[in-house]
Amino acid sequence: MNRYFFAVLLFGLIGVAIVVKAGITMFAERQYWEDVADRFVRENVIVKPNRGNIISSDGKLMASSLPEYKIYMDFMTGEKDPKKGKVIQKEKDILLKQNLDSISKGLHLIFQNKSTADFKAQILKGRRMKSRNYLLYPDRISYIQYKEVKKLPIFRLNQYKGGFHCQAFNQRKKLFGSLARRTLGSVYADPTLGARNGIELSFDSLLKGHDGITHRQKVMNKYLSIVDVPPIDGCNVITTINVDMQDICEKALVDKLKELDATVGVVVLMDVQTGDVKAIVNMTKCPDGNYYEIRNNAISDMLEPGSTFKTASVMVALEDGYITPDFGMQTGNGINNMYGRNMKDWNWYRGGFGYQTVTHMMEVSSNVGISMVIDKFYKHNPGKFVDGLKRMSLNKPLHLQIPGEGIPNIRGPKERYFAKTTLPWMSIGYETQIPPINLLTFYNAIANNGVMVRPRFVTEAVRNGEVVKEYPVKVINPKICSDKTLKYIQEILRKVVGEGLAKPAGSKQFHVSGKTGTAQISQGSEGYINGGRHYLVSFCGYFPSEHPKYSLIVSIQKQHLPASGGLMAGSVFSKIAERVYAKDLRLPLDSAADSTSIIIPAVKAGELNEARTVLNELKINLQENDFSTNDKTLWGKALSTPTSIKFENITEKNGTVPNVIGMGAKDAVFLLESIGLKVNLTGVGKVKKQSLAAKSILIKGQTIELTLGL
Repeated sequence: MNRYFFAVLLFGLIGVAIVVKAGITMFAERQYWEDVADRFVRENVIVKPNRGNIISSDGKLMASSLPEYKIYMDFMTGEKDPKKGKVIQKEKDILLKQNLDSISKGLHLIFQNKSTADFKAQILKGRRMKSRNYLLYPDRISYIQYKEVKKLPIFRLNQYKGGFHCQAFNQRKKLFGSLARRTLGSVYADPTLGARNGIELSFDSLLKGHDGITHRQKVMNKYLSIVDVPPIDGCNVITTINVDMQDICEKALVDKLKELDATVGVVVLMDVQTGDVKAIVNMTKCPDGNYYEIRNNAISDMLEPGSTFKTASVMVALEDGYITPDFGMQTGNGINNMYGRNMKDWNWYRGGFGYQTVTHMMEVSSNVGISMVIDKFYKHNPGKFVDGLKRMSLNKPLHLQIPGEGIPNIRGPKERYFAKTTLPWMSIGYETQIPPINLLTFYNAIANNGVMVRPRFVTEAVRNGEVVKEYPVKVINPKICSDKTLKYIQEILRKVVGEGLAKPAGSKQFHVSGKTGTAQISQGSEGYINGGRHYLVSFCGYFPSEHPKYSLIVSIQKQHLPASGGLMAGSVFSKIAERVYAKDLRLPLDSAADSTSIIIPAVKAGELNEARTVLNELKINLQENDFSTNDKTLWGKALSTPTSIKFENITEKNGTVPNVIGMGAKDAVFLLESIGLKVNLTGVGKVKKQSLAAKSILIKGQTIELTLGL
């Protein structure tokens, strides 16, 4: 029985050991064995292409697929004994011991959240465990960090000698952080699974490219990857977003949201003629008190727009010929009973506005005045009013290039819940839901001489410098109204800002046109009051009034009073408009300098033969001291005078380090390496600093550090 018991125990322990070893192989050493398997013949291996980049309209990289790595160490690999064919472990241990301090210190300098002692202890632990796939650092690291790690002793050897290896990941990165995050969209953690939303999703078929196919074949005792079908990288998608304008809009909005303790804020900036969305911001307050882009409110929020809708109401009545801007009505004391419900002006407690013209009604945003005008002419035929709104394409979906857009909800008299009170309240922006971007598209058409264009987020897809697909400007409605009506409404909107309640949206530098909006937000079944009052304050308009370049909407959701579209949203509009206008200001070149003046260009230090050729072509006067024009290599620096360029010799005596400060990187590296020095570069631009002093004794093989700067 004892022998039987020990036999069972032995086989039981062997079974446990097998299970444990299998677990280690499957999980801890998985990547190692996958790499080993990759060295053998494999047929029809799918090769994933690089996902295309998303680029701003001003040429800046906004989203790109960048490599990230996890780094591992195989402590059981190294040089082999040529006789026995086994790894000489003792020699490898000595090599590791000799370089342990420098490796640990180097890792600490790269990853400063862990100390040198921590890295040293971790490496020793992995060595004791004799691990073949030991994780050196818990987090993923960037490509730059990976290249720095590869410079360390032992790690710089190939995987099968030193044991250092990595697991690569293709990570999608937004180069400007959260800027336009919801519009750009996102991809799954594994980019090969595709995109989730935004531009990434809408243009996924162009961005992802096409898979390639390879197989592995042994050639002269080496396994090579033979390409059968090469992968085709994804296209670069060129967006309409301008990074600087996006940043201007986001900062101006967030500052105001924090000041008001608002819950949601939206800004959309659009080019008038093309409909190009230059900036789109969607901010929601989160539990930590900060504002983030959670959803694309600008295209999806279905809210009653409030007084910004009055512009459409007045345009319908103008187009139908019922009114002119000078048409007037007596609006009384600011309170008017409309079919059993009281309609109030914002100053009803002061006694109202009395007699008003249509222009004045718009300037002071009179609810009573606008609703009385629309009810007077359309109460017996509300369908005609709704048809007028549809004639201006306010009810049409925009079919945007990104997903998630809301469809405007403008009810007609034959539809359910259209009561007698619907028409007057619809005229002032209630009883209808329109996403912010749809409302902006309408105002953009007013600025664009009546031509309504579809908002555009992407202009083209490019691969290897060639345009694969273009997305031209699309016209939704070639003429939303007659020229007469358009002229009337443009003048009214200019006066709303210049003389009315929207003065905070104006600027001293240029004229602004637009309309304020202040509306209570319905809480669904709880109505407008239960659960506390919520307000939508907004301003929608364009600038400059005379020759509109941009249209802009600012929409803010907040709780409790005070609530003012002019003071709150209008002030954000003004700040954005002035900064965008200043950025976009272009002066004619002939105003930059007198035609008789001589413009002297800046010339870098370095090899000056090429500079001389260019300057001669430009007919710039040259002064060359101590130079022979027959010199094949001409090292010097250039000094600018009011009327000429002066060349001076900077060549040092043989055996000394030259002065390369002021040179471009190409010239500096060429000169230093030609005399036997090794060069390391950091930074971008011209050489600002060199580690070896000029005129010091030259020792070939030395390394010189060059610091570049703009």
